[in-house]
Amino acid sequence: MPRICGRTTAASTSSEFSDLLDAKGVSWKYYTPTWKPNTSSALWNAFDVIAPVRYGPEWTDGHISEPEKNIFNDISGNALPAVSWVIPDSANSDHPGYSSKDTGPSWVAQVVNAIGSSSYWDSTVVIVVWDDWGGFYDPVAPPLPRDNQGGPGFRVPMLVISPFVKTGSGSQGGLVSHTVYSFGSIIRFIEDNWNLGRLGTTDGTSASMADMLDPSQPPRTFTQIPSKYSRSYFLHQRPSYAPVDDE
Repeated sequence: MPRICGRTTAASTSSEFSDLLDAKGVSWKYYTPTWKPNTSSALWNAFDVIAPVRYGPEWTDGHISEPEKNIFNDISGNALPAVSWVIPDSANSDHPGYSSKDTGPSWVAQVVNAIGSSSYWDSTVVIVVWDDWGGFYDPVAPPLPRDNQGGPGFRVPMLVISPFVKTGSGSQGGLVSHTVYSFGSIIRFIEDNWNLGRLGTTDGTSASMADMLDPSQPPRTFTQIPSKYSRSYFLHQRPSYAPVDDE
């Protein structure tokens, strides 16, 4: 069964989903940047609005980890949980106008490189998504609603990185999927992988991302991703203490 490691600039979840993971004994952790010195990073953490987690033992027992760069130590220390949410510091989030630096792609590359060079590679699916829609350039209108949750919105970028991604026709061998996914597709994939059951929201109406993967194929050998900024850069980077969004 694959390990799931997701990088987002914002994440949606629910106490019910953490309950589903807990009920099956599936380990999970939410890596989040520090928002203010000597305070909780709740502003960056979707579980802040989930009372059973925010005011329960999981808020302080290791399920919530800050700063976000702790993921590097957990990978090297063989302590990466089965399901991880990884939220970058605002400076590395690729949010338009948030930073004058171009560190976002390198941040993603260094997290993937850390997993790729570890024992986790052959059992991991890394899902990279952004919360900013493509309206600056995207001419494709959203599909019609398929549920009572509002239906799919504007398209957002998504990358799936795994040794089990199906072979495509491109020169690099990657697959370009033409399936309509939503953020609920990520949840559905995790639910199906560990037989968790359903939340009954967009996970029930979204296509699973499993069609992008072939777990029966021999795992691909990992190739390091070149990046402008090193892992050391991020390990020594000072927190920006910037809010999630100022718009």
